[in-house]
Amino acid sequence: MGKVEENKQLKLDALFSSAYDLFLSQGIVKTSIHDIVQKAGVAKGTFYLYFKDKYEIRDRLIAETARKLFLSAHEELQKSDIPAFEDKMIFIVDYVIGKLEKNKPVLRFISKNLSWGVFRQAVTKSEEDAELSSMEYFQQLIQADPTLRLRAPETMLFLIAELASSACYSTILENEPVSFEELKPDLYNAIRAIIRAHTLPAAQNDI
Repeated sequence: MGKVEENKQLKLDALFSSAYDLFLSQGIVKTSIHDIVQKAGVAKGTFYLYFKDKYEIRDRLIAETARKLFLSAHEELQKSDIPAFEDKMIFIVDYVIGKLEKNKPVLRFISKNLSWGVFRQAVTKSEEDAELSSMEYFQQLIQADPTLRLRAPETMLFLIAELASSACYSTILENEPVSFEELKPDLYNAIRAIIRAHTLPAAQNDI
């Protein structure tokens, strides 16, 4: 990387870092672009070289945070010998929520702003270090189970993401209507029910 490109990357990293810190500490509504560039130590014009507004940098930060969480969950899943897709999904959800439970500012940032579009763009790494979208990654998990056939897998993942995101926000951050520990068995049973509702019968698997 040349000096000019290295300098650009440093400024971009500074913008990401300052925006992330500010969004976590005071929220996106109270954070201005002026706040972000001032903390990053760059000119306001530099911000607009990379982002159209603070919501774009927010979305990219959420996607990056989601990528790191899913990558970490994937690495832990690889160490296990869990064969069934349904159990793999529960493992991933449990791992990600467990991480967020320990970092409530990040949970607040992610859950309040995590849209389906952002989730779909979150990437992880394959074994060959190629980037995969979240949908491509979950498609690989599905294909790893040769006995499994799903209808509308994207709809299934949307329902799981929405359910887990809203449930953990309300129970972990607000302790409503019950604590997360109390909710967890019902949440995971609901996720299993969603998966099973989208699983084709064995007869259709053979067609």
